[in-house]
Amino acid sequence: EEFTDWVRGVLENMTDMERRKRARQHIIEFFLAQVKDREVNPRENDLITELMNTEVEGKKVPIEYVLGVCNLMLVAGVDTTWSAIGSTLWHMAQHPEHRKQLRDNPDLWPTAIEELLRVYAPVTMARIVDHDVEYNGCPMKAGDRVLMPFPAANRDPRVFENPDEVILDREHNRHVAFGSGIHRCAGSNLARLEVRVALQTWLERIPEFELVDPSSVTWAGGQVHGPRRCMVKF
Repeated sequence: EEFTDWVRGVLENMTDMERRKRARQHIIEFFLAQVKDREVNPRENDLITELMNTEVEGKKVPIEYVLGVCNLMLVAGVDTTWSAIGSTLWHMAQHPEHRKQLRDNPDLWPTAIEELLRVYAPVTMARIVDHDVEYNGCPMKAGDRVLMPFPAANRDPRVFENPDEVILDREHNRHVAFGSGIHRCAGSNLARLEVRVALQTWLERIPEFELVDPSSVTWAGGQVHGPRRCMVKF
């Protein structure tokens, strides 16, 4: 529950900077305590211990780097996954034909998960401009912060045929739900597996369900998009 509160504090408080600052401080203090513990009690098969022992050009990486990686893994690994799972359940609650399609043809699961990730990509990522540049008539200066809405790119009609439709057997689906290039999500394969296992297990146990009241569903704001309150009946 603490992790959940901290992550929401970081990602969903765009206008409450004090709460956001407190959430970040809680995360740093938690992982700093873990780092200090590993200094005295290193562990086998432990990520924090491995990070602390990592060397780059003969020098151990700074503690600030270790804390940064731990912070990123917590924030990026919690809210993104539950938001993606929540969005897929929200979709399935309203589309019995897609539930039936998956029951009748289990081989569709791999492409279905990719399609749901394309349509309901949860993340909008930020970047810092490192030099002055103009792109498509928009000037950006070094130091500017830029938001890159991956979900919008995933609905580009120049790339995807009928981009606003959920097509579970879509063959050509080079979406960017996990970003691309050197900053592509390191946990993308785990996230795919988590979403698939969660949705598959749900549909096996609860094949028929629907939203209690579509208008009562609430959604997160900020960098990660997904339902926060989504009541279903079955």
